[in-house]
Amino acid sequence: MERWRGRVALVTGASVGIGAAIAVELVRCGMKVVGCARDVGKIQKLAAECQSAGHPGVLVPYKCDLTKEEDILSMFAAIKQQHKGVDVCINNAGLGLPAPLLNGKTSSWRTMMDLNVLALCICTREAYQSMKARNVDDGHIININSLCGHQVFPVAELHIYNATKFAVTALTEGLRQELRAENTRIRATSISPGLVDTEFISRLYSDNPEKNTSIYSEYKSLKAIDVVGAVTYALSAPPHVQIGDIQFESV
Repeated sequence: MERWRGRVALVTGASVGIGAAIAVELVRCGMKVVGCARDVGKIQKLAAECQSAGHPGVLVPYKCDLTKEEDILSMFAAIKQQHKGVDVCINNAGLGLPAPLLNGKTSSWRTMMDLNVLALCICTREAYQSMKARNVDDGHIININSLCGHQVFPVAELHIYNATKFAVTALTEGLRQELRAENTRIRATSISPGLVDTEFISRLYSDNPEKNTSIYSEYKSLKAIDVVGAVTYALSAPPHVQIGDIQFESV
């Protein structure tokens, strides 16, 4: 990770869970990390903790509603003005809502599509354009995917979420192909963990706490730090090594 010291990373959904853990680790490795979320207060607290711990990098909180393109574009403009641009983009933000195909709410489907797919696409485009404008040829775009992006599980309330993550799988491969066509060494990686012990399930089943408890008692789960390890593994690979997809689960 030494070659990333002093460089700029954007981590979306950095207020809790996987995103927060990634942001803190990159700061520990000496990066300037712009962490964005709607709840910026939690990121401000993380930033203070990083500073108190003496980490060599810095965490810069940024309030952004990723379902609004204008918010994303304003964020990238601010990053350009304050930090010149993005060298690493980690598209972590995402959510699952209990909305089956047969009787789910259209508003829930749209929210998942807007955040899990469109926001990821917009951040990817803007990150690439930032790198291209500065002749950055060793940047990295990492999409935090899921095993749900590779397998449809028999859980009705997750099927639209499944669809958004299958989209992430296709988009990451499409991104790699477009980057090759542009003759750049900017890399693209999809990281697909299984069940992770974060706020995801409690949010998914916010109206059914017993369901939340039963899932974690029935299935072994990963920790956020396990996903962090996959991210740093991909970032630490030599510049000529393309790590396309990392799939893993707890045993």
